[in-house]
Amino acid sequence: MRPSAPSAAANKADIRRLSNAERSAYFARREAAKVLRCVLQGDARRRAVGSVKSLVYSPSVRNKRATFALVCQTLKHLPIIKKILEDAHIVNSKWKRKEDLLFIATYDVLFGQAKQSTGDAEEFIIHHKIKLQSALEQLLSRKKVNGVDELTALYQKGDTPKPRYVRVNTLKLETRSAMLELGKLTKVQKDNLLPDLLILPAGTDLHDHPLVLNGSVFMQGKASCMVAAALCPEPGWVVLDACSAPGNKTVHLAALMRDKGKIVACELNKQRVHRLEDTIRLSGASSILLPRLPVRAILLDPSCSGSGTSTERLDHLLPSYTTGHAADGTEIARLNKLAAFQKKALTHALSFPAVERVVYSTCSVHQIENEDVVQSILPLAASHGFRLAAPLPQWTHRGLPVFEGAEKLLRTDPVEDKEGFFIALFVKEHVDRHRGIQSGLSTQKTNRRVSGSTKKRFVTGTKLSRLLFYSSGMQTKTT
Repeated sequence: MRPSAPSAAANKADIRRLSNAERSAYFARREAAKVLRCVLQGDARRRAVGSVKSLVYSPSVRNKRATFALVCQTLKHLPIIKKILEDAHIVNSKWKRKEDLLFIATYDVLFGQAKQSTGDAEEFIIHHKIKLQSALEQLLSRKKVNGVDELTALYQKGDTPKPRYVRVNTLKLETRSAMLELGKLTKVQKDNLLPDLLILPAGTDLHDHPLVLNGSVFMQGKASCMVAAALCPEPGWVVLDACSAPGNKTVHLAALMRDKGKIVACELNKQRVHRLEDTIRLSGASSILLPRLPVRAILLDPSCSGSGTSTERLDHLLPSYTTGHAADGTEIARLNKLAAFQKKALTHALSFPAVERVVYSTCSVHQIENEDVVQSILPLAASHGFRLAAPLPQWTHRGLPVFEGAEKLLRTDPVEDKEGFFIALFVKEHVDRHRGIQSGLSTQKTNRRVSGSTKKRFVTGTKLSRLLFYSSGMQTKTT
């Protein structure tokens, strides 16, 4: 007969008797369950709040390394876990309501390191461990595989390894110094395209490295770093980052501008504003709110499908990916909805009267979010005096040849470059060839130069057309 569940007071007493390592593991399983619930709910609705990494590395998660490992491994084994729980016939209505914690506990008891029964989920799984192991053995036999690794491989799509890219935050540290410090840990080489980007071996774990924790370097993919570099803002400019959370591109802009100028950082999602603020605070960039000023450059990186970073986001571990839902009618409708928003955002960005450059970027591989959006906007862009220009001309991968001028668009290949990004650069006609600066605006008195500081405005309005003017929803942070 199964023993009755311990009282809450008895459970707390058991937790206090655990060693520090065991207590840490207990709470990591609870944190992992919360992240897993958010990931699975977002995946089911096709409206993810964030990637696995962004959720785990939010400030609210304390034991980040253990939580990240638990979430990833549970997702990797999830089809197996669900099957053996179903075959063992042990899940009642109570655990159906808490299945995220049950999945985590099942992974850690059967495949991980959980040895203690402290906690109701752990006790439940350990009590039924023999049934679960029997269900696992039967599944291995039915699938005609020799072990869990082979069984897992049957359920998983391939995961292409990619180098660990690290962008040096030049507001805090010189690139050479970062190379010397990281070189104590592993092999480091400088990227041949972006001077502040370093390349480390795939799988290098830097999450607890002092340079990451103090904001001297940011773990940021190469394609993501190319977006701010394509805009190429000058010190003293006013730049609008229209969809800025989590803020990696925002602080990259600040570094490229040597923290001299103003960056208006807009984010509609109020929850993501906090992540944006944390990133900017970590970077050490100055933050001062000023009245509206003429914006000269806009970086527009709107919400997209994220299909180009599915491996980096760990989307290949999600149920919707492994069950082949990526091309169903729901996903096509979602892409059309995203493209409609992207067109609206780009239309608005091109309407700012003093803007000289606009970079439109996505981390999508879909033509509907990339070339099709740009092509649909070209007549409007021309009416505002904009033309397409070729960013980072030494980069060889270009846009799909679906319209004249698409060769000026930039793409990264998800196989060869390990992530799929898209970048389009619009510049005003009659610009200086060397820097792409509109000569008629370069001496305007309205663009006051402010040395030594970069100002950031956080805007959380409800409509894109109110991004700069929705005062009641505005949040600011000054450091």
